[in-house]
Amino acid sequence: MTKIIEKIAKTKSCQKCQISFDITDRDLEFYDKVSPVFAGEKYSIPTPKLCPECRQQRRLNFRNERNLYKRTCDSTGKDIVSLYDPEKPYKVYNADFWWSSDWDSLDYGRDFDFSQNFFDQFYDLQQVVPRLSIINSQSENSAYTNFSSSNKNCYYTFGMFFDEDVHYCHYGSECKDSLDSLRVSSCELCYECIDCEKSYKLFFSQDSQSCSNSWFLKNCIDCNDCFDCVNLNNKQYCFKNKQLSKQEYQDTLQSLRLEEYSNIIKMKNESIVSRLKFPHRSMVGTQNENVIGDFLYDCSNCIECFSAWKCEDCKYGYQVDEVTMGQDMNCMWYDKSEFCYECTGWTGLFDTIFTECVWMCSNVMYSGQCFNSKDLFWCIWLNNKQYCIFNKQYTKQEYEALVPRIIEKMKQDGQWWEFFPASMSPFGYNEAVVNEYFPLKKAEIIEQWFNYCDYEAPFSKVDKTIPATKLPENIENIPDDILNWAIECEITKKPFRIIPQELKFYRRHNLPVPRRHPDQRHLDRIALRNPRKLFERDCDKCWDTMQTSYSPEKPEKVYCEGCYNKEIY
Repeated sequence: MTKIIEKIAKTKSCQKCQISFDITDRDLEFYDKVSPVFAGEKYSIPTPKLCPECRQQRRLNFRNERNLYKRTCDSTGKDIVSLYDPEKPYKVYNADFWWSSDWDSLDYGRDFDFSQNFFDQFYDLQQVVPRLSIINSQSENSAYTNFSSSNKNCYYTFGMFFDEDVHYCHYGSECKDSLDSLRVSSCELCYECIDCEKSYKLFFSQDSQSCSNSWFLKNCIDCNDCFDCVNLNNKQYCFKNKQLSKQEYQDTLQSLRLEEYSNIIKMKNESIVSRLKFPHRSMVGTQNENVIGDFLYDCSNCIECFSAWKCEDCKYGYQVDEVTMGQDMNCMWYDKSEFCYECTGWTGLFDTIFTECVWMCSNVMYSGQCFNSKDLFWCIWLNNKQYCIFNKQYTKQEYEALVPRIIEKMKQDGQWWEFFPASMSPFGYNEAVVNEYFPLKKAEIIEQWFNYCDYEAPFSKVDKTIPATKLPENIENIPDDILNWAIECEITKKPFRIIPQELKFYRRHNLPVPRRHPDQRHLDRIALRNPRKLFERDCDKCWDTMQTSYSPEKPEKVYCEGCYNKEIY
């Protein structure tokens, strides 16, 4: 990781949180490059009014990933799984009908009224255009998955692709027979793993690659039959970083009685403490050049980016793949994108500015949920369209003449080049992904002018409800009837159920049944990762100042890249 020094052009105060933030010469150059041009005139993007964190918070407020509801399809009358609860006022179509030729989103188009507030007009359009119930394509027996594709027999998986028999996982691809994991790829028979890849039968592990038959690993590579180990490469039969014989290892593992829930919790807590003795990398990543951030792979010239792969000349990118020349982006995956600004995207975006969840689009501004389209301005839920404004079709000449007039109106009203106001989100703050990274209580949500969702889905009928504390310790004592029970989460008291595939997995691997709701388990995994934020901190080896996602207050021993490599390799 390199400490990149940019020349500061100006310092501003965030209009929301009042924190000072810098605008650099590089920022100004980027804004100039992505500013649109019509009839030879450039409509320059001004510097943002909010700091990078508040801008990300505003974008993520529009993105619901994990909250799914049952409601009725407004086209067929059939029951469907949807991102929108049944009390929300929108028309929602099932995927087959939405993608069909039986309706046209242009039927809801309207003229721009120069006498009215711009955002108010777009908000009105949002209320009437039918919405796609869920983003889930080319999948089999995987109705309860979102922002996903090409999955088979998956349940409650989000941002997952090409998976089979995967449940309660978030972000990843090409996994099989795995449960309760976050950011995993090419894994099989894995459980409670975070940021792991190419592993087999790996449990309760983090930041590890190509490992198998192992438990509680942290930052290990090519390790087999290891337990509670940190920073090991190409090892076998190690227990707490100590080399054992095969028989010693097996006897030790058996003595732990990991089939009992209390022993699993004990080992979880012990592993968290034992990791503090070992050095941690200031940044996770490989094959990078001139970058600052965390979890960066094959990236160059990227500043304050997190969870990025094959990105170049980017800044403030969070979970982005193959993006060149972009700033302020979230969730752009699996295909090349270029010249993007203030986007929550999907894939294949070019010259997209202030967009929310658009897919395979170019030259699109101020639009949301549009697919395979180009040259759109203030449109929503369009597919395979061009030269549209407010979902109304124009000729090329009409489009290029009208857009500058609207821009001038927006500039007069002070609405030019700001992302959608938080109040325009179709989701409550508490059901959007923003609440995972910027958690707020209900009163704070309302005070800050975000939406709040009060809807609570009815819980399915069960034979009985049992507090988590009353569950048997050992999986052997869990009856088949648990599939008809509701378990009261030990943290939130929210009821949850065990699904048959889940119970089969626990029994196969002799694992105890969890005591926490799936949503709480997801938050527990999120809490084990560092925040999407950089801090200045001294290397605990050479004492040089570095930028890292470990705050100075955190107890971990953190080394700069050079010191870490010397220590471990």
